[in-house]
Amino acid sequence: MITMRDFSVAASLVMTLTVPALAGVTVNNPVSNAGVTSPFPLSATAVTCSSQNVTAMGYSFDSSSDTTVVQGSSVETAVGSAAGVHTLHVKAWGDRGSACVTDVVVNVRSGTSLTTGDSIIPSNADVVSDIQAMGNWEKEHDDGGPGSSSGSMQIVGSPSMNGSSRQFVTQYSSGGDERYSVTYSDDTSAHNFFYDAWVYLTSSSTDIGNIEMDTNQVMPDGKTVIFGVQCDGYSGNWAYTVNKGTPDHPKPTWVSKSGTNCNPRAWSTYTWHHVQAYYSRDDSGWVTYHSVWLDGAETTLNEKVNGAFDLGWGPMINTQFQVDGLGSGGHSTVYLDNLTVSRW
Repeated sequence: MITMRDFSVAASLVMTLTVPALAGVTVNNPVSNAGVTSPFPLSATAVTCSSQNVTAMGYSFDSSSDTTVVQGSSVETAVGSAAGVHTLHVKAWGDRGSACVTDVVVNVRSGTSLTTGDSIIPSNADVVSDIQAMGNWEKEHDDGGPGSSSGSMQIVGSPSMNGSSRQFVTQYSSGGDERYSVTYSDDTSAHNFFYDAWVYLTSSSTDIGNIEMDTNQVMPDGKTVIFGVQCDGYSGNWAYTVNKGTPDHPKPTWVSKSGTNCNPRAWSTYTWHHVQAYYSRDDSGWVTYHSVWLDGAETTLNEKVNGAFDLGWGPMINTQFQVDGLGSGGHSTVYLDNLTVSRW
């Protein structure tokens, strides 16, 4: 027979139950068994480890004793690795000596094409790194787009992957587009380019229509080749630039590739995303868009189009990072880090 005392004891037990803090290591990115390209983003947190407050985290590969350690209860960084299947050990340490670990299996494709398995960037390529940290960046409203826009830039230490990311703050009305650009070379002879960058979005990504990442090169004949790639939030696909006119009478047009699936408003916020693109040209300025990658997932474009424009520019290579507004007005804050362009 159940008495009132039994109910009282049961109630007392229920009232004294507590919910423990999240224990152990939570790896947000990469997911286990993911295919990634090197370097790949690592995002992990740990609040407690064996009921102790976490004071440091770290990671190592396979059976190696070489552990990278960071202070604090979270880690956001880029991790480089040789190609192949590896076990990534993500670790946390408590304030009284406890240790916790979560293992993630990753299949690393380092500088290789998913379709061929061959290396893309040759050993003799010219590589320019940390382009986001250069001091000669410029900004302007894209007059070819709608509305109006203004922007500001600064180098910040957080969020960043290696201490010097570039922050872009854009204000816009009527879907206005703000273009940020920097010139980093005067090489007219290179025919192949591999664009590699990390992009970080905040909750303001709801105000972003497109994110555009371009490379522009002046050829020996004085014409400019525009290699334009964007994550197109209007079509929900990757898009690329085509000159549907002639170099003297250009008609720059964005072409969305159906079924390639890209929308910046669908990207996870407050984490780093790895964006890569591979394209090349011939001596007449015809561009082949080979592939794009988002967080290690390759999307094959395989499109050859006219990309030559007679703009009257002097010898140069520049890269442009453009943030397009969405709707009647708003603002966005975007970060760019580890921007590297290889050419050969």
